[in-house]
Order: sequence, then structure tokens, then C-alpha cells
Amino acid sequence: MTSDLETIIAFLFKRSGKEELTPSDLYLPLSMDLQWFTPNQAKTFVNMALQQKLLIKKEGKLKPSFDCEKIVVPVGFRPSKNPIEVKEVKQEKLGAIKTIITRIVEKTGRDEKSVIEKIKDVEKEKNIRPETATLLVGKDYDIDVDDCFDEIEENMFRGNKE
Repeated sequence: MTSDLETIIAFLFKRSGKEELTPSDLYLPLSMDLQWFTPNQAKTFVNMALQQKLLIKKEGKLKPSFDCEKIVVPVGFRPSKNPIEVKEVKQEKLGAIKTIITRIVEKTGRDEKSVIEKIKDVEKEKNIRPETATLLVGKDYDIDVDDCFDEIEENMFRGNKE
């Protein structure tokens, strides 16, 4: 299954008609032309794609690590509400979320990327916050998440005040 991240990357490269783009060739369309993200979110998107090795950086240029031509971009494509939200959560919020994801990976043998995709799917399907989706997915796999409730609750409420 193709993730929103891969589809967005394929869309941008197909749209440009180029095999390599500068980081700003990705930030600007995402934030200014398409208005899918704020400028900071667009930069986070590019950094996350690099971390997940979906983009390869060579001599200041970026290129996809996969064949964009094999990705079918649906007509009228728009990314899900926020495909980077699980990764964009502030560092202090990652503790409990990361703990739950790690427990799921250890118990099920699934890779982290597929677990995160599952969390994003639940988040989108139920229209809930990533923290809540993470808790639900953890419970679906019968993972003990009780010790994570307080931290997630505190961070969710603190996040709403910022």
C-alpha cells in the first residue's frame, strides 16, 4: 500500500517533470502553491521523508528512493488531513507514543512504519488525535498502555494551550 507521503512525493516530482529537486522546490509548492501545509509543516515533511529514506539527498538535490512512475496519483488528490501529524508531535510528546509503538512492534513483529500507518489510518477513519489513535491501536493489539495515559493526557491538554 502506498502511503500519503509517497503519493505526495510522487505528485510533486511528476508535477515538476524533473528527476531531482532542491528542498525549496518541495517546500514552496506544498505550502504556497498547493497550500497543503504551513511552511514549517512543509519543511517537517521534507525532513521526515529524508529520515524515512523516501527521499535521497545528493549534492544539495533531492530525489525519490522509489520509482514515482509506479505510483498512481488519483485525480484531485489531496493528502489526508495531516499525514505528518504522528511524526510532527513535539519531542516531549513522543515518549508515550514511541513507547506504545515500540511495544506493538515487539509484540507483533510488524515494522514501525506499518504500525505508524495503522495509527494514521485509525486517526483519519475516526477523526481523532494521533495520541488517541495510538492508544486505540495499542489496545487493539492487547498492549498494556495504562502507564502511558497520564503522559498522553497531560501533553494533549498542554498542547491545546500553546
